[in-house]
Amino acid sequence: MHDSTLFKDNEKAAAGDTVDWAVVRGVLKLDRDGLIPAIAQQHDSGEVLMMAWMNLDAIDETLATGRVCYWSRSRQRLWRKGETSGQVQILRDMRLDCDGDTILLQVDQTGPACHTGRRSCFYFRVCDDVVEVISEPLIDPDDLYQS
Repeated sequence: MHDSTLFKDNEKAAAGDTVDWAVVRGVLKLDRDGLIPAIAQQHDSGEVLMMAWMNLDAIDETLATGRVCYWSRSRQRLWRKGETSGQVQILRDMRLDCDGDTILLQVDQTGPACHTGRRSCFYFRVCDDVVEVISEPLIDPDDLYQS
């Protein structure tokens, strides 16, 4: 199997078939900055919590430690979820989409996932010609990031 076609070649793979992680890691579809989008989902409820970016170092650290690590584009460094807020994400399962260009992280989220203090970053609902806020902060962001 040629690396550039790994995902295409596995479209008809049977449940239980495996591919070496080192091979898959090498053909993940990263953007020009070496990043891949990662969606965090609460493992037991299915609630979508947030989207962030990972690079290969963040993926490696997440898999090695079981604690989710992202790449902060604004700080240009690894960002260990909860390092300042205490609201950590423990990895329960990591999945790749069919093209190898998006990661799904099934996590056990401690407290809010959003920097606004809300459980989920997806709290704006678009309905017809308005956008509605559909959840309240669980914690005041000023309290969340005191250190």
